[in-house]
Amino acid sequence: MTDNSHSDPDGAEARAYRRAMSAFATGVCVVTVDSETGPVGMTVNSVTSVSLEPRLLLWCLDDRAERAAAFMEGRPFSVHVLGAGEADWADRFSRRDYRLSEDEVGRSRSGSPILKGGLARFDCVLHEQIAMGDHQILVGRVAHFEAEEGAGLTFFRGQYGRIQEHVE
Repeated sequence: MTDNSHSDPDGAEARAYRRAMSAFATGVCVVTVDSETGPVGMTVNSVTSVSLEPRLLLWCLDDRAERAAAFMEGRPFSVHVLGAGEADWADRFSRRDYRLSEDEVGRSRSGSPILKGGLARFDCVLHEQIAMGDHQILVGRVAHFEAEEGAGLTFFRGQYGRIQEHVE
């Protein structure tokens, strides 16, 4: 093990840290929200269940993300857990093509833009925002959720994969 406790956010050490963190396989989600210019989405892999009562989840937002302001203005947002066949959404919303047209989205009960598809969707209102390092931790109170059967999209060492539901 290497102790890299003194980080350079843009240097070799930061790249090595990202590489080490990529050994943790995660699910892939897209979070959607309305911005001043219309609906936007962002690919994230930091979604975590926080509490069952009340229903809370969190995800982490890079302060430097171009669309960060839209998510920090307290508008309702939706977290979409992507299915194995939805890597195109993950790619799209991890780059600059993150704007959605109104005909690409539906609306949740709370008014947030929602994508068509996905394995699960959690419609949230902002419960708390916590500054942590160079990110914001956004805690959402889940107002509504839906789930479907199917294989999930995963991310490991910079590559997409899939995990199949266990069937007995």
